[in-house]
Amino acid sequence: MTYELSKTPEAEPGPGASARTSHRLRWNKVPEVTAYFWIIKVLCTTVGETAADLLDQKAGLGLTGVSVLMSALLAVVLVVQFRTRAYRAGVYWLAVALISVVGTLISDNLTDNIGVPLETTTTVFAVLLAAVFALWYRRERTLSIHSIDTPSREAYYWLAVLFTFALGTAGGDLVSERMDLGYWLAAVLFALAIAAVGIAHFALGLDAVWSFWTAYILTRPLGASIGDYLSQPAADGGLGFGTVVTSALFLTVILGLVAYLAVTRKDVTGPAGATGPVG
Repeated sequence: MTYELSKTPEAEPGPGASARTSHRLRWNKVPEVTAYFWIIKVLCTTVGETAADLLDQKAGLGLTGVSVLMSALLAVVLVVQFRTRAYRAGVYWLAVALISVVGTLISDNLTDNIGVPLETTTTVFAVLLAAVFALWYRRERTLSIHSIDTPSREAYYWLAVLFTFALGTAGGDLVSERMDLGYWLAAVLFALAIAAVGIAHFALGLDAVWSFWTAYILTRPLGASIGDYLSQPAADGGLGFGTVVTSALFLTVILGLVAYLAVTRKDVTGPAGATGPVG
């Protein structure tokens, strides 16, 4: 089932509009929002949590060293992503997986290394995300992910994605710690919150753009709770699979789904602003 986003009206042509239009790409740079999108997003989020823990524990670099390494890898992949002229499943989802790890590490560094309270980091990331949306809309007059067809829009998109991961990490940790739910109950809570957003959109008419981004934020703590439940020791409320097994399992599923989408192109949109697979 395709989750369609309503398009926000485009900006009226103004000074410099023709120059910007000349740089517009024919195809949208992000996938159609289908069930595949949400499944892979949650899996990437889970990997972001377990991989960050794994690298911190096994690589011997510490949070700061791991953060520098993963940020450098993310920068390289984003350069490749920006250079593509259309959505490419492998490149796009590799960027999402890496940005999931980096967003997690940013929040963890602030909390664990610097000692910034979760209340503060959650508030700061929420404000930064709101600022990105405000600047994005002010410049482009749209927040629709069906029209990520210019370098400017793509830059705002990825910046928003980064802050959603950081916000989801900080907010999820805050809720879980304050309510002392345990991993499984925390996952159920965040899943119910996402379901409530879906009901609000489909039944009550909540704006599609804000429904999407709210659900996008909530998938971060959902995936993290699932990852922790699978990887953490039984004594701590998990199943004890460990970060290596959990990361490998989810990466295998992600690779399988991404390969399937790369071949079938089921999540490829038409020309920017249109929906539906490209024939």
